[in-house]
Amino acid sequence: MAKGLQGFSWTMLLLFCAIQDLGAWAMHTAVEGPGLGQPGDPALLAGGRVKRGWVWNQFFVVEEYTGTEPLYVGKIHSDSDEGDGSIKYTISGEGAGTIFLIDEITGDIHATERLDREQKTFYTLRAQARDRQTDQLLEPESEFIIKVQDINDSEPRFLEGPYIGSVAELSPIGTSVMQVMASDADDPTYGSSARIVYSVLEGEQHFTVDSKTGVIRTAVADLDRETQDRYEVVIRATDMAGQLGGLSGSTTVTIVITDVNDNPPRFPQKMYQFSIVETAPVGTAIGRVKAEDSDVGENTDMTYQVKDEEGVEMFKVTTDSNTQEAVITVQKPLDYESKKVHTVVVEALNKFVDPRFVDLGTFRDQTIVRVSVLDVDEPPEFRPPSNLMEVQEDVHVGSVVGVVTALDPDTANHPVRYAIDRSTDAERIFDIDANTGAIVTGKVLDRETAGWHNITVLAMEADNHSQVSRASLRIRILDVNDNPPELATPYEAAVCEDAKPGQLIQTISVVDRDEPQSGHRFYFTLAPEATNNHHFSLLDIKDNTAAVHTQRMGFNRQEQDVYLLPILVVDSGPPALSSTGTLTIRVCGCDSNGAIQSCNSTAYVVSATLSPGALIALLVCVLILVVLVLLILTLKRHHKSHLTSEDDEDMRDNVIKYNDEGGGEQDTEAYDMSALRSLYDFSEIKGGDGAGGPGDGGLSGNPTSELHALPQWVQSPDLDFSVFRDYICKKVEQADKDLSVPPYDSFQTYAFEGSDSPVPSLSSINTWSSGSEQDFSYLGGWGPRFRQLAALYAGRRGEEDSEES
Repeated sequence: MAKGLQGFSWTMLLLFCAIQDLGAWAMHTAVEGPGLGQPGDPALLAGGRVKRGWVWNQFFVVEEYTGTEPLYVGKIHSDSDEGDGSIKYTISGEGAGTIFLIDEITGDIHATERLDREQKTFYTLRAQARDRQTDQLLEPESEFIIKVQDINDSEPRFLEGPYIGSVAELSPIGTSVMQVMASDADDPTYGSSARIVYSVLEGEQHFTVDSKTGVIRTAVADLDRETQDRYEVVIRATDMAGQLGGLSGSTTVTIVITDVNDNPPRFPQKMYQFSIVETAPVGTAIGRVKAEDSDVGENTDMTYQVKDEEGVEMFKVTTDSNTQEAVITVQKPLDYESKKVHTVVVEALNKFVDPRFVDLGTFRDQTIVRVSVLDVDEPPEFRPPSNLMEVQEDVHVGSVVGVVTALDPDTANHPVRYAIDRSTDAERIFDIDANTGAIVTGKVLDRETAGWHNITVLAMEADNHSQVSRASLRIRILDVNDNPPELATPYEAAVCEDAKPGQLIQTISVVDRDEPQSGHRFYFTLAPEATNNHHFSLLDIKDNTAAVHTQRMGFNRQEQDVYLLPILVVDSGPPALSSTGTLTIRVCGCDSNGAIQSCNSTAYVVSATLSPGALIALLVCVLILVVLVLLILTLKRHHKSHLTSEDDEDMRDNVIKYNDEGGGEQDTEAYDMSALRSLYDFSEIKGGDGAGGPGDGGLSGNPTSELHALPQWVQSPDLDFSVFRDYICKKVEQADKDLSVPPYDSFQTYAFEGSDSPVPSLSSINTWSSGSEQDFSYLGGWGPRFRQLAALYAGRRGEEDSEES
């Protein structure tokens, strides 16, 4: 059927095109194409011919042509064509030579390929008329368009799918759900190929669609989410305005039914039963109940409450926000012996009620909860629960302080035994009778030591000591007047030597460790041993204080510098207790204003005259003096050690070391000349002291001996060590005779250098050996400091000469 309709469409379209072409051929119109030359142009006009123009019809080509022969498009023709075949027609541009071919002689244009308007709607080409012999343009090139004529070959498409919409349940008829739109690729300006209408293929029982706009609406008013929560609706779009032969496309629209609060909560059961032990603490959860609601989301949120008075007093209901359950908890302690079963009415109601659906019924429901209390073996209970007892502090040991009572709350009513938790009465001040609960004193009480005692009393079943109850008991010790009053401090007073009668010396007060309920009242008087006192008087001021005044004119501290005044203090009892305290009065010297200047007690004077600032200044001065003394001692010790080091220094202990050969005896820059001068001066002094004869040991008196004392640096197999021995002995003897030289505890030995060096020595010390022809007489001209050296070498030279002679 579809193929037949398509063939019919093709037939009608070709017939329409043929009629259009016939009308066009009957109207040959001269058209000047763009780019025509101006009149008189030699390139376009020859021999003064009149300008000619193109003549052709407006070209159309039908898309999707399926014939086997090329499709005739149209014909181009120039009015200069006389039909003799001298003009050649050509075309160029889009599709020229491939899609469109032209007959060079007749100008007929044919389409050789199947065209699709949805891909390209028109083609722009250019036509030329040329002389077949010279190939020159006979007419200006002109542009023409071949339009692709549309046919209904594209069905409508829903491009925005899949579609999902929603609508609330129980919505009225005609409520808009959503809009769907389809598009058609055909030409909307040509015929009805792109005119679309909408219709419902599936789901028309519940929804409708607007044929022009595609808006989907509800068709019924009783959509119930609890019955069906979604619908699949198929929408069809048809082109050709829905006429016969039009193409169509469809899409599926999912419509979700949203919830409204149209269902009240309902308890699945009308009665629930729970049980709980009687010892369950307050706040213990008994059980949970839940009312069901067919709605979803916040429409299922509900609250629970207890409706009956008994249940409100004993139990509490809360709502679990996560599970929407009612949690029933204990609000007051339960007692099996008092009531074994409790009945509670629990009501559930929605939080959010939609007023549109109030007429559907009440949105609440009730159920009955029965709570059974289970009996357990409970510990004894103290009755009455009084926790305060009082007792006088002077009661005898074993006196009854009070009685505690505890009863077994169970039906069996087991006997009860009592005890004291010794961790609260480690000193065992109290005891308790295990059978009667009587609390008695175990030791003597003293309120001044401990005025309160906190103990814990235990009550337990006689045959089951694991069932224990505890009660805290506070025992107050009542005061008894058993402590005499005493002076507040050991009072000391001072009186001036020139004091006048009636002058106030001291105000005294007393303390009493007792605490009578009516308050303290003390009485003051002089002790009996002070009745003959004529120096001072005591006045009771009646406010628990007393004043001491002078009773005579003037005192003399040379005669008596201290007075001891005994004072008797009595409290108000009962019984009245008393004590005697002593007031020490010192006689002091005072200035004209009555300020004390000095007393016999040095400590008192210092404490009275020296202020804290003066004491601090005195300490700072002492500290500065100590620092100065330490500094002086340190400087003296440093100076003494420096002098001692200078006195102990001696050139004979110095070893001068240098590694260069130097320039001989005349080179005085390579070593310290002062060391040599000190040594030689010392030798000269020693020589001067012993210059009386050759036997005094002086070095200058025996130069030959000193010469032999020099070390022999030439290695010889028959070396005589007696030379060293003689040299050392002379040095020791010389040091022993000089009392000013400090003793030396070190003994230095100088041995030989070792084997000979391949390089001969540059020193002049070995020049004394035979074979040396050096003359040392010039040493005598060096002055007194080199006298000894000159004597040594000159004497040795003389001996050599005598031996040679």
